[in-house]
Amino acid sequence: MTLLAIFALFLAFGLEQVRPFPYYRLVEGPLAHYSRWMEGRLNAGTREQGKLAWLVAVLPPAALALAVHYLLAWVNPLFALAFDTAVLYVTTGFRSVSHNFTNIQLALQEGDLARARSLVAAWRGRGAERLSSGEIARLAIEEAVLAAYRNVFALVFWFLVLPGPAGVVIYRIAAHLGQRWGDARRDEYGEFGSFARTALDWLDWLPVRCTAAAFAIVGDFEDSVYCWQSQAKHWLPRASGILLASAGGALGVRLGLPVWESGEISDRPELGVGDDADLDCLDRTKAFIWRTLIFWMLLVVLVGIAGWVGR
Repeated sequence: MTLLAIFALFLAFGLEQVRPFPYYRLVEGPLAHYSRWMEGRLNAGTREQGKLAWLVAVLPPAALALAVHYLLAWVNPLFALAFDTAVLYVTTGFRSVSHNFTNIQLALQEGDLARARSLVAAWRGRGAERLSSGEIARLAIEEAVLAAYRNVFALVFWFLVLPGPAGVVIYRIAAHLGQRWGDARRDEYGEFGSFARTALDWLDWLPVRCTAAAFAIVGDFEDSVYCWQSQAKHWLPRASGILLASAGGALGVRLGLPVWESGEISDRPELGVGDDADLDCLDRTKAFIWRTLIFWMLLVVLVGIAGWVGR
């Protein structure tokens, strides 16, 4: 970790707060076209073809980003700083998380259940016709926690672990492929998508646990650790279970639980402890995610300064 990398992180997050990047239109949309184009040429229905497609889809863009970073660093380190900041700004979607969450919160405050259901359905990609206000709040909290991890905490982790912006590019594409090709509900991918799912599990293993630990530190530590250890194993995928269980325990709110979605009851295990989700829990969740982000950034600064002083 270098001081330039830390500056890039702060510049990217500051820029996103001032002028949010249209992430879903300019990143998620092109990634969807890219993955469809790749699977259309390499999907032969086998795991080996899926592995090849994943490697071809992920490694060349990461190598290109790394090459540009080192070339610019050779010319002038400030050019590399600007490039890394731009990559982080484009790939992180922190404001998109808060935007979706805030719109659902406002709809619930106004008593507009129809709009709140529509918003949560669009965010989750599943029907929400019969959801109560409490169920909408619960699902919004779950989506906010998972989206904050995918769009912020995991990207920060891999940006700091791998050189240049390579980690950001690898994780952003791998997360999209894991959620698209590796979605167990989509039969058309079968064995082809199994490697994408496995690769995302590998990439998530350590940052998920670091994020869950941060949740415990900024929230109710004892309940967070208890829920993580006793409840996460009952939720699939396991990474999401760890994040939701630790967040539910830290917040003191019950997550999971059966809900009506897409025309049927989804039998989901209980995660977290404490209160049922409501409007007050939405405010607490927003503050909780911000506290976690601030904690991460302070930790990054301290580690960076310690490394610089130790030279």
